[in-house]
Amino acid sequence: MITRQQQQAAQRRALEYLQRAGIVLTPAEAAAIEVADFGLNDLERTGLQLVVYINTARVCAKELVLFPRQTCPEHRHPPIGDDPGKEETFRCRWGTVYLYVEGPPTPDPAARPPQGREQTYTVWHEIVLRPGEQYTIPPNTLHWFQAGDEGAVVSEFSTRSRDEYDIFTDPEIRRLPEIAADT
Repeated sequence: MITRQQQQAAQRRALEYLQRAGIVLTPAEAAAIEVADFGLNDLERTGLQLVVYINTARVCAKELVLFPRQTCPEHRHPPIGDDPGKEETFRCRWGTVYLYVEGPPTPDPAARPPQGREQTYTVWHEIVLRPGEQYTIPPNTLHWFQAGDEGAVVSEFSTRSRDEYDIFTDPEIRRLPEIAADT
């Protein structure tokens, strides 16, 4: 859980990163930047800032902002009913992002899981994305990602997003943000 003050600070910071990437938001989009700390109260190490442009029954488009070395934890998008699960394409817009998916482990990966949570990161096939590079993640595939030293901005294009159904390897993760009142 984060406070409203922490949320607003992360929103302002995410907006700066988006501006560095040349991405222009409307005032309403900037005010609606989602700040996800995944319920761990460790936003600098485990977290993600998101702008959702559209999310319909057929398509979704988002911007993902990661602060330096910030990690989106390992998860998958499972089948739901007749839907095979979300398929997503990540396209790096600014910075460097290290994406890990199922496959042969990379011998010397560039990312490191947040200290104390190493056991909840199980896939180690590394895909390095720099500006202009992209990678498509099939439905129901375990994956996680971490920004490089300068942070990263990634555009996500996917089928329908239903984040509330995501399955995280770490049982302590809560995907939907909880914002506490400032005291």
